Amino acid sequence: MEILLVDDHRAVVEGTKMLIEAEPDMSVTVETDVFVVTDLVRLKQFDVIMFDLYMPNINGADLARKVLEVVPDAIILIYSGFDIAPHFNFLMESGVSGFITKTSTREQLIQAIRCAARKEAIVPMQLLKQLRRQEIVVQGDKENEKTTIGKKEEKLLRELAKGHSNKEISKTLLISQRSLEYSLTELFQKLNVNSRVEAIKKAKLLGILPTEDLY
Repeated sequence: MEILLVDDHRAVVEGTKMLIEAEPDMSVTVETDVFVVTDLVRLKQFDVIMFDLYMPNINGADLARKVLEVVPDAIILIYSGFDIAPHFNFLMESGVSGFITKTSTREQLIQAIRCAARKEAIVPMQLLKQLRRQEIVVQGDKENEKTTIGKKEEKLLRELAKGHSNKEISKTLLISQRSLEYSLTELFQKLNVNSRVEAIKKAKLLGILPTEDLY
């Protein structure tokens, strides 16, 4: 079984490589340079790919998106020492197959890799309940006033968080700038905010956007 492990901390990847390769049927390729990963997956086929979440220049989720553009059926796991709960929806949208914590035992690590190779999702028990969440409910200021934030609005919020202009966002979302302006107005009303900055702040409080900087 061929495994690719990408992490900018050399000590982490070397230690994890030793743990995994104690299995006679597992071989690990380690990489600390995120810029060579897409070329690497073009040249070699991997059964399971593991990305750290927080890395310089690009986070594990966005790197997963890039790899999946090259290898659509790649099995990618986020291997992180941080709580991924605040980023759950964001990470699932990136196309990853699951998550492994760096505090896992060797047995848990190996089992997770084998399950992923069988195309089984690897999700911590406490996060299973979030798998069914399709919309985010926003409690309004008035009593019993609630509204929902859908998937398209989540994508719009992520583009806002990247600091992109209306022109850039409309191109990414494949909508006209006029339609985008209408969508922004409706989104601001739902979140009860008056600006992009307020919308991003509110989205982080609601768990729609990561609370930490992923870069």
